[in-house]
Amino acid sequence: MKRLSAAYLVLISIVTAALGASGRQPAPRGSFEGAPPQYTLFSAAELERGFLALAFGSDLRIGARPLGIRRFDQPIRAHIIGGGSIDRTIEMARVLEEYAREVPGLELSIAPASAPAEIELRLIDEKDFQSALEAAFGAKIAKAFVARTDPQCMTSVRSTADGKIVHSVSFIIVDKGDDVFLDCAYHELLHAFGLSNHDQHNAWTTLNQRRMVGYLTTYDRSLLTLLYDPHIKPGMTMRQARAVLPRVIAQLGLATPNSGR
Repeated sequence: MKRLSAAYLVLISIVTAALGASGRQPAPRGSFEGAPPQYTLFSAAELERGFLALAFGSDLRIGARPLGIRRFDQPIRAHIIGGGSIDRTIEMARVLEEYAREVPGLELSIAPASAPAEIELRLIDEKDFQSALEAAFGAKIAKAFVARTDPQCMTSVRSTADGKIVHSVSFIIVDKGDDVFLDCAYHELLHAFGLSNHDQHNAWTTLNQRRMVGYLTTYDRSLLTLLYDPHIKPGMTMRQARAVLPRVIAQLGLATPNSGR
């Protein structure tokens, strides 16, 4: 979520130590006006710390405690359910196409309306957000979520006990400007794919609720690439993930060579 997110019907947040980085570049073409610049070069340690912070943890949980990595273990089909007073279906499709292009391991495609899909993206006006929360979680839980997190957008993720994501539903606000729409779209999809936490002390990720980013950063793309590498499996504990991450980061060439960090 943006200020609220769910994995295994979970809402999530963790903090890590402030980090460094290099390769500062302006926001890419197509970003909203005023979008922040990004850093593009990271050490293996910086990628590992970010991955462990964002792929594990929960600040508000419903049901059993998820114990390990959560991600899809099959090709992902996404269905855009248009709605709201502004038609952003085409823009949402472009965001999905970017994720599919930049992170091939997702095996992501857009499903036609009549086909089943693992991810539902519901485009709604802000005035309908509360009712969408109530429909997803029930009135009592929705009220508690709003009181605790003041959410802007939200994702509900359902997974099995062994960490395989079964279905994700994201609610994306369309009528509060390009900045809110794009920030929610990129943010919520990261949750839907399995990066279920937040990190308010990480200046490089969209999953920092103190930032409004609105594009797929190099950092988040690297973390998703890690999550969907075959060596990172659903249900892995943090200890198991920590043991394989250095080798996977090196094999994928994601870190800055000869970094001293």
